[in-house]
Amino acid sequence: MSAWQISRRTMLRGLGTAVALPLLDSMAPALARAGEAKTQRAVRMAFIYVPNGVNMADWTPLAEGPDYEAPYILAPLRPLREEFMVLTNLAQDKGRAHGDGAGDHARSAAVFLTGVQPHKTEGADIKAGISVDQLAASRIGRQTKLPSLELGCDSGPHAGGCDSGYSCVYSSNISWRSETTPAAKEVNPRLVFERLFSDDSADVRQNRAKRLQNRRSILDFVLEDAQGLKARLGVKDQRKMDEYLTGIREIEVQLARVEREPKEDAPNLAKPAGIPREFPAHMRLMLDLMALAFQGDVTRISSFVVAHEASGQSYPYIGVPDSHHSISHHGGDPAKKAKIAKINNFHVTQLAYFLERLRSIKEGEHTLLDNSMIVYGSGISDGDLHNHNNLPVLLAGRGGGTIQTGRHVRFGQETPLNNLYMSMLDRLDVDADKIGDSNGRLNLAG
Repeated sequence: MSAWQISRRTMLRGLGTAVALPLLDSMAPALARAGEAKTQRAVRMAFIYVPNGVNMADWTPLAEGPDYEAPYILAPLRPLREEFMVLTNLAQDKGRAHGDGAGDHARSAAVFLTGVQPHKTEGADIKAGISVDQLAASRIGRQTKLPSLELGCDSGPHAGGCDSGYSCVYSSNISWRSETTPAAKEVNPRLVFERLFSDDSADVRQNRAKRLQNRRSILDFVLEDAQGLKARLGVKDQRKMDEYLTGIREIEVQLARVEREPKEDAPNLAKPAGIPREFPAHMRLMLDLMALAFQGDVTRISSFVVAHEASGQSYPYIGVPDSHHSISHHGGDPAKKAKIAKINNFHVTQLAYFLERLRSIKEGEHTLLDNSMIVYGSGISDGDLHNHNNLPVLLAGRGGGTIQTGRHVRFGQETPLNNLYMSMLDRLDVDADKIGDSNGRLNLAG
């Protein structure tokens, strides 16, 4: 079996389906010939955005270095403390007004990955800048089925003005393919699933309709291909294949369950089929799909907007029925700040779930999390102050073994967040002269 080799691009194919494979030991010689052998570790990059800032007193560790104590908001990550680093004093200067007046929420989302101040307009003449994820996708996206994957739990409004003269497009998107074209995110898990595992060369819509009508699994259509491949794999690779295909099937089961949920009574609250009624289930399902996309190397670049900027999402399931945006304007009220911290803690709990999922997936002698760079944060620091310095940012994953995690790093005041992105692009072998106001790179290696 050791002499038998398969390509990293091998897919399991069936009627209207194309299921990419996880990294298998049998792929190693082929990867070496393709030039990926350097580390034999394809590095993934993702950005998870939360709106309205955080309660910074419950986010920022007091001590620097590896011996810090994780505050309340970061508490769900304590079992994973060796897998990430907290980055303090990073700023996105172009989130500030610079003569444009109010509109910090819209600017904070639009500038988060671009470093470019958006043109203030409520019309069609929107203009921001290409985002770091799309810059990377334009250079390395050809190596995977999808150049990038844009996800969210909240499509957000896209027409008219949403924040003091800024188009709603700015508040709803963090990913921009060009300075005038945002990369629209998908919020329906079913549509994401079909995009990941459908064969674009077939009559996808017709095949999908037949499959869903007959309650057939997508795996039914690739079963013959899968069995033929497994018969030629070693025991370890067979186990990896089983785990991956089981993960796909588990998501299919979840989707089927969601699609059977009764519709909500109020028409204005009804959600399309495929979107869970409860926000926590929706968020986890989208994170599961991102993990699957990375595991199968369907894409190496993704972004995820938890909710659009100035979102009024409520969180009654954690005891916070209030509008998120409203209580983010806490005015120093301890009760409101405590509620904000609970929301922040909830979001980080979902992040911990995602990171644990990546850590559980083996890739050779390492894990999928080892081979990833996951940025989590917001374009606003304190929701009441609307400030864009000292942003809440953490970086998880070791970037293919090039990042020293497990520590809190406090940089100098006003260090550009874009310096972090420059350092990340280096680890993808993507050349870039500058992103926004970047003036260097961060030392992530310790």
